[in-house]
Amino acid sequence: MHEISVMQSAIELAVENAKAQGAQQIHRVNMRVGALAGVVPDSLEFAFPIVCQGTMAEGATLEIEFIPALCRCSSCNSEFEPKDFFYECPNCKALTVDLLRGKELELAYLEVS
Repeated sequence: MHEISVMQSAIELAVENAKAQGAQQIHRVNMRVGALAGVVPDSLEFAFPIVCQGTMAEGATLEIEFIPALCRCSSCNSEFEPKDFFYECPNCKALTVDLLRGKELELAYLEVS
C-alpha cells in the first residue's frame, strides 16, 4: 500500500512548512486528491494517524478534498466528466486526452498554532 509512503511524505512536508512558520502544533491537514491520482483516499485516511505519531501533527485531523476528473473535447470543445478510462465525449463521441483536472495529489493547506 503506497498510500502510507505518500502520507508520510505529506506529513514530512507539512511539518517542515509548519516549523518554517514558527508553529508548534499542526491541528488540521487538508489534501486535494484527484480521481486519477492513483491513490485511495480511504487508505490515506487509514495511514494518517500512523504516520503522525511522534510528530507535531499527532492528534491532527485530515480533510481530503476529492477532485473528479474533467476532460475537454478537442473536437467540439465541450467539457465533461469521463465515465471510465476511455475519455469519450458525450456530445460528439470523439476520443480525447485533454485532461483538465483529476490527477491532483497535493497538500493544500494546514491549520497550525
